[in-house]
Amino acid sequence: MLVSDILKAKGSAVISAAPGSTVAEAAALLTDKRIGAVVILDGERLAGILSERDIVRTLAKEGPGCLNGPASRLMTAKVVTCTPAHSIAEVMEIMTNSRIRHLPVMEGERLAGMVSIGDVVKWRLEEAQEEVRQLSAYVAGAA
Repeated sequence: MLVSDILKAKGSAVISAAPGSTVAEAAALLTDKRIGAVVILDGERLAGILSERDIVRTLAKEGPGCLNGPASRLMTAKVVTCTPAHSIAEVMEIMTNSRIRHLPVMEGERLAGMVSIGDVVKWRLEEAQEEVRQLSAYVAGAA
């Protein structure tokens, strides 16, 4: 299974915010859309990613005043990404090694979608269940 398979099933829509959006606006977006991270786009260019964790950690250090600042101040600017051609196993490894839960999918310079750890786990479970079905059919046929 590939990232492109996940995107075909879930769609390629990505929730984004502008770098000048306030942290409070980005937090409201996360809440309204029930997501854990928002992509920060400068026009069509991927500028960064802002997660719930980024907001909570800064809130704990600086207090509620940080909510009035720009999302670009808290975002991760060096974004780890994948492509539609990456396998689910590769994406799991990237997420684990990078300690991230959201991975923007890039086709060249264009944002093609976003996968979350939930998406990856769901698809990996489906892969494992299919392997069990195939092995069971094989064993039953050999008996």
